[in-house]
Amino acid sequence: MQIEEHQWFSPNLHRDMAFKVYGHWGVPILVFPCSLGRYYDYEGMGMIDAITEFIDGGKIKLYCIDSVDAESWYHFSITPAERNARHEAYDRYIVREVIPFIRTHCKQPDIRVMANGCSMGAYHAVNAFLKHPDLFAGTIALSGLYRLDRTEFGLSTKDIPAVYFNSPLHYLAALDNQWFIDWYRQSDIVVCAGQGAWETEALEDTRELADTLREKRIPAWVDIWGEDVSHDWPWWYQQMNYFLDNLYSREN
Repeated sequence: MQIEEHQWFSPNLHRDMAFKVYGHWGVPILVFPCSLGRYYDYEGMGMIDAITEFIDGGKIKLYCIDSVDAESWYHFSITPAERNARHEAYDRYIVREVIPFIRTHCKQPDIRVMANGCSMGAYHAVNAFLKHPDLFAGTIALSGLYRLDRTEFGLSTKDIPAVYFNSPLHYLAALDNQWFIDWYRQSDIVVCAGQGAWETEALEDTRELADTLREKRIPAWVDIWGEDVSHDWPWWYQQMNYFLDNLYSREN
């Protein structure tokens, strides 16, 4: 497998940021790590091995980036507005630095990139896609939370105005901008959650996201797995293989 590691000083985040590339060809997928995660976690937690067939077969090419969660949504000692501002800097890093790199690296200057992640990575993948559907071709989001007034983030309903445009279930429900909706309808939206251990809130948010997309007549593949399906890597391996095979068949 072709693997590359890159690092540079980000002018948007004002610090060094690193990422890894897995594969030589295929649909570019930007991978966000789990909460407080690092760019090498997809490899370290076994996902790269689990989906090697798609990477080595030239179906997909992964770009696994770092998070700044410890400086944004999990930085509980600063205000919601400050946490939001740090995430917006991360968003600019993705849009102004990472996406242009991917397009150059793939030698396709206009290509839209898929967004992917598990748990907190799923939040980032859905949020990035919804905010920039002209840059992202869709998302494969597994076991995510899609509203920031969850206990995990230490935020409540009264804090939502300060973080509104990064809380997908809040801003999507009110969105009526046809430009965004048209882009969403041209995209591959895959969202999944299980019904087992530690999936309760992810399941609730996934179902609410499904309802909102349905109300806006935005096609999406929302897949709810069984009561034995927990919030853990072995299930995410299975889900990724299943969705990748349906989107980018390993047989062709």
